Amino acid sequence: MPHQKYNACIEACNSCALACNHCAASCLQEQDVKMMARCIALDMDCAQICTLAATAMARDSEHAKAICAVCADICQSCGEECAKHAMEHCQECAKACHRCAKECRKMAAMV
Repeated sequence: MPHQKYNACIEACNSCALACNHCAASCLQEQDVKMMARCIALDMDCAQICTLAATAMARDSEHAKAICAVCADICQSCGEECAKHAMEHCQECAKACHRCAKECRKMAAMV
């Protein structure tokens, strides 16, 4: 299967999407939801692009590298925002985002 060469990136994208969805849902339960608005918005963007990237790689889409390059940028932004918040769900999300950004950059650079 041609997509097997992308397995590490697909796994990172899927894990990141799950972490972002969990983070967004958890942020909505925080006392000051308004303070978490940017985090929630980035979580939703990140989860969506990670799902798209994983799907594109699984299909060996001709656009997978371009999608992964954009995914890396969005994951980086989301990870930086989540890292600003002390809550465990945000810290875990930040780790998943940074790992995904790294894997997506590697995938986008493949020849």
